[in-house]
Parts: sequence; C-alpha cells; structure tokens
Amino acid sequence: MQAVSKREMLLERRQHDQIQATLWEKLTLAQKFAASSLTQFGYDLAFIRASAGSSLAILLCDGKVATIAWDGEINTQPEITIRN
Repeated sequence: MQAVSKREMLLERRQHDQIQATLWEKLTLAQKFAASSLTQFGYDLAFIRASAGSSLAILLCDGKVATIAWDGEINTQPEITIRN
C-alpha cells in the first residue's frame, strides 16, 4: 500500500514540475531573473496573466503574493486578490 502512495506522490511531483517548466518558458528573460531571486526566499511561480501584449507573473509563498512585471520589476505587496 505504501509503495502505491509513494508512486502517486512521485507522479504528482513530476506533473507539477512539468507545469512549472511550461510556465518558466512563458516568462520574459527579465522575469526569469527576478523569479529566480524570489525562489531563493521560498516563492513558487503560480501562474502568469497576459494582457495587451504584457504579462504579469504571480508567485506565492506561505500565503504571501509577489508579482513580476514583464520588465522584471518585483512587487512584494501587490494589490491583488488570489481566489482559491
């Protein structure tokens, strides 16, 4: 029973890693550098919002939100609400 559980955990992690890799591919070079620095503080890339030729990367860490604009500008206190 425990072997099945471990296998499921590994499959779930692999899927998560593939989603993260896909998201990272969509970031601009400036966003990649900024996101890399935030991951050192425990932030994970959650999703990307694109609009009008621009994109905003959203990162989460223990209930905290950070955003990275297309030009790499980091905002650790954005005025956004994340829905569950």
